[in-house]
Amino acid sequence: MQAAPNRTARSAAVRDMVVLALFTAIVLLMAATPLGLIDLPLIKATILHVPVIIGALLLGPKYGAYLGLVFGLTSLVRATLTPTVTSFVFSPFVTIGGYSGNMWSVVISIVPRVLIGVAAYYVYELVLKLARGKKGGQTVALGLAGIAGSMTNTILVMNGIYFFFGNSYAAASNKVVARLYDMILGVIVGFGIPEAIVAAILTTAIVKALLKVKNH
Repeated sequence: MQAAPNRTARSAAVRDMVVLALFTAIVLLMAATPLGLIDLPLIKATILHVPVIIGALLLGPKYGAYLGLVFGLTSLVRATLTPTVTSFVFSPFVTIGGYSGNMWSVVISIVPRVLIGVAAYYVYELVLKLARGKKGGQTVALGLAGIAGSMTNTILVMNGIYFFFGNSYAAASNKVVARLYDMILGVIVGFGIPEAIVAAILTTAIVKALLKVKNH
């Protein structure tokens, strides 16, 4: 009598692994093409966090953390292979103009990205619980999850740069150290908020569509 439930559990596990492999491929593709990272003078704008957020909402925080790890590793590799003037903050293997990365570079590249999906998942679950089945509750929860995941990445990365590489980052980017955090806040507001809005829109639209397909 237990054969059918076991088959169902195995089928669900296989389906999750297929979805995970698909999202891993999407992250890698976006990281390797202009689709995922947009080079700006001092920072790279990104939508790479979007598949991480969506994967976490569909598969859970553990798989979301894995997708974030993939994102983080691609960031480290890209900073190493195609460095810009401030790439040392993302790679311990980069030295530019006398400024070198270190193990904190690995932390900045990976830890915020691992936390993207975790933050998004738990914000989604919390908002759903608070909504208690109210109309539009899922839409709000998805939007806020997208914002939470995106801002987790931006806030942790930019503050990591400030606290671990403040002086060298300011020198490499020709900024006055005393005004560096103003620039950090400018990036968070000027790039982080638009990225978060895009993440909210894409997360809501894509996850609702995928859940509709899954439930049929």
